[in-house]
Amino acid sequence: MNEKFISERIAKLRMAKKVSARDMSLSIGQNENYINHIENGKSMPSMQVFFYICEYFGITPRDFFDEEITNPILMNDLVKDLNTLDEIQIKNIHEIVKGLKK
Repeated sequence: MNEKFISERIAKLRMAKKVSARDMSLSIGQNENYINHIENGKSMPSMQVFFYICEYFGITPRDFFDEEITNPILMNDLVKDLNTLDEIQIKNIHEIVKGLKK
């Protein structure tokens, strides 16, 4: 894992959220070019700003660095939705997912 991973991951998450780099930069309290500079490899976020970025996406730092989760924003939303279901509904969805994997 390297700086390229961080810049590419931020770009992918930002695009999945359908927000511009400028709007994201301003939303996390930075200048309007901040995210562009990260995505272009010109700078890296500080730890504090990295945590703001994770919070902005609604993910944990662990989610951010887990390369096996291609869309952690969607996965977290799915888990939140699953937590509103009863056990029978969750089992039914689990069976559907198992069927999709075949």
